Amino acid sequence: MAELTRTHPLADPAHLSALTAGHVEARPFVAMAVVRAERGGEAARAAADVLGAELPARANTWVRTAAGKVVWLGPDEWLVLDETATPWDLEDALRSRLAPVGGAATDVSAQRVVLRLHGPHAQELLRAGTAVDVDPRRFPSGSCAQTNLAQAGVVLLALGDTGDEFEVLVRTSFAGYLAAWLADAALEFRPGPVGED
Repeated sequence: MAELTRTHPLADPAHLSALTAGHVEARPFVAMAVVRAERGGEAARAAADVLGAELPARANTWVRTAAGKVVWLGPDEWLVLDETATPWDLEDALRSRLAPVGGAATDVSAQRVVLRLHGPHAQELLRAGTAVDVDPRRFPSGSCAQTNLAQAGVVLLALGDTGDEFEVLVRTSFAGYLAAWLADAALEFRPGPVGED
């Protein structure tokens, strides 16, 4: 009797990579926190001390930290991604410094899944589902956009200046749908049929 193939593309990261000809990877669980602070104020400075990087002041940008990234979400709101801390440690480190000076930090680690798109067809995959111009001359490294990709709300980050590496932060409830859509959109880039599991 033949085995049924997996139906959920996020069930196995290697399977998702195979389905997308290596162009999409599901990132391991990443700790995330939303920071609220007055731009340039004491809480923003406290967050910068904890993170080792200034909060991005310009709309639609992100900056690297030693442990991850800080993404601009609004004039007084940022998303912190930390690939080394536990969610509770990240939240505690930020909250303990921000709360006394009028800021806030909230763990949102379970809210989003990180998908990394890379390779020579990354731009083509994105263009199939979003209106954002991802050409690196207009969307260089350090740029981000809150947009729709295949009708799912995402935060899109440009990771390089060559237009072949992006991260897509998608709400957990839409992650399976978006991964399946990306696998379908990548069909033309697969060299041959993916073997059965």
